[in-house]
Amino acid sequence: MTLQDALGPGYTVIEEGQCGRNIATDDPPEGEKNGLCYILPCLESHSPLDLVIIMLGTNDLKRKFNYSMQDIAWEMERFLQKVLSRRQFSSPTQYDILLMSPPPFNEGLLTGWLGDVFEYEIGMKKSTALKKWYREIAERYNIGFLDAGLYCQTSMLDGIHLDDANQRKLGEAVAEYIRNRR
Repeated sequence: MTLQDALGPGYTVIEEGQCGRNIATDDPPEGEKNGLCYILPCLESHSPLDLVIIMLGTNDLKRKFNYSMQDIAWEMERFLQKVLSRRQFSSPTQYDILLMSPPPFNEGLLTGWLGDVFEYEIGMKKSTALKKWYREIAERYNIGFLDAGLYCQTSMLDGIHLDDANQRKLGEAVAEYIRNRR
């Protein structure tokens, strides 16, 4: 069940997720997947909006970037400032914003094909810490926050991605958040 399925026909969900997208960093092997460069055209092309849901940060945990948690939080703040500025000065509607921390990696990362990319145990530790940083950012900017790890878990196949069952769980949790936000 997707978010659209969970919400029903009274809602229109525009899904802009992209595998490999970073918050604000170019990653040449992945192509042009820098979220900071993409967000304004995305918001403008789908305007007007009621809610913008942001769940980024997983790919920023890759070993090759060597980011601290503070680095990732700083990038998310830059990203949110762009979204908030658009809402304040250029949007026909004052849409709500929901910042979601991705679910933490699980032990599948230790044996899965992405273990080395995300630095095994270090990646697991950092992915668990992400929710603390994102919660603080959401509170500082007075936007919604949802810890995806409370509702779903990553697949044991690679420790990072969501399987169909966990995507359904997350979709149901986000739908509940949306129904209760007003």
